Amino acid sequence: MNNTYDLIVVGSGPGGARAAFVAAANGLKTAVIEAGFLGGTCLNAGCIPTKYLLGGTGFLPLLRRQCRCGVVTGEAGVDFNALQARKERFLKGTRLSLEKQFAAAGITLLRGRASFAGPREITVKGTDDGSYGFTKCILACGSVPAVYPGLKADSAAVLAPASVLNLKEVPESLLIVGGGAIGLELGELYHRLGSRITLVEVMPHLLAAEDESTSEFLRTLLTREGWTVHTGRKIASLATENNRAVLTFEDGERLEAARGMPAVGRRPNVSGLIPEAAGLRVRPNGWLETDDFLQTAETIYAVGDINGRTLLAHAADHQGEYAGLHAAGKTDLPYQPPAMPGCVYGSMEVMRVGPTVRELRRAGKRPLVSRAEAAANPILQACGHTQGFVKAVWADNVLQAIVAVCHDASHLITLSALLVASKLPHGELPDVIFAHPTLDECVRSALLAPIIEE
Repeated sequence: MNNTYDLIVVGSGPGGARAAFVAAANGLKTAVIEAGFLGGTCLNAGCIPTKYLLGGTGFLPLLRRQCRCGVVTGEAGVDFNALQARKERFLKGTRLSLEKQFAAAGITLLRGRASFAGPREITVKGTDDGSYGFTKCILACGSVPAVYPGLKADSAAVLAPASVLNLKEVPESLLIVGGGAIGLELGELYHRLGSRITLVEVMPHLLAAEDESTSEFLRTLLTREGWTVHTGRKIASLATENNRAVLTFEDGERLEAARGMPAVGRRPNVSGLIPEAAGLRVRPNGWLETDDFLQTAETIYAVGDINGRTLLAHAADHQGEYAGLHAAGKTDLPYQPPAMPGCVYGSMEVMRVGPTVRELRRAGKRPLVSRAEAAANPILQACGHTQGFVKAVWADNVLQAIVAVCHDASHLITLSALLVASKLPHGELPDVIFAHPTLDECVRSALLAPIIEE
């Protein structure tokens, strides 16, 4: 077979792109197969456009806070169509830049949809029709929105998150099903722009993966901001009626809004791959099973969302780097990720590095927490955002996690990751100076606060 590569990567999102760059830099003849836009979901319909829109509207809650403090007067608005156009130009430019980086690195880009013809052969249907051989393959196909009975976007009044990101007009009301990061961030965006937000979560708490204290604090703040929040209620359907989104609970109560959005999780993007042809290990829920080396078959790795370990872009990037190095023979060690940072963005943000209190208890440990209130921080006082807290979580006298719920909490995430990775003993601080006044001082205060049970 003439079209043979040392490594073929399927998917050009954060995991696939990183794997390809690492492999090519280590001498492997590398190709990337992409069926859609370069950059994957993260760049085109997820992390980046969401943050671009949040960034373009971020001044609104700050101005409103200062108005409440009595130091700002007047009105400011957003040209939403101009913001959307600017976002699209940015995404297009970033895709073009990634394509040029592939070319500069000597990576072949194959356009089309991939499917396996065997454990060392893959078929592409599309612009670059053909069969391609490989020594190793890395699957970085990502995930797609999960679909449940009665909760399917219909492209009328009920829209998928990607469509909500691309709206040309701000809806007067938006009904969101799903209290995870996607629902919260898009709700925040349209709340800033004047939409009435109704958020429905079938689990007892928002951000179900977080501790109850975090979830309930966030719910209180959102309610104060005018959101209507329902938790722990079963849903019969979300559908379009008379060009309105109508949600029906199982008890018969109905809610309606101009637009609705189901954001109820993700499922692996394995459509068309023909996993059985390559001997991939597929779990009953569809995610690809991987071993200690992120391999799902002898010659094939699975990184990022598709393996179901952690559905975050930076997790995919970290796994992609490892898989690229392992495929190039640069490491024979098992994959061992450090504590995974995660964040929900907005004017009030949630950040965590390390396990929750609940997870530590399940592991048989006795977690203790030390906490600093946001109201004591001068930077947050200056912004007028004094609600929130930073919490350090300890077990076995060692720092296990840092949690923050406050304005700009995402700015603390790398510092927190470094501190958790250092396995800091309680009562000690790293030998660095925390500049004053900074948001980082919240972390210092949390580390030094008295420890208590939560």
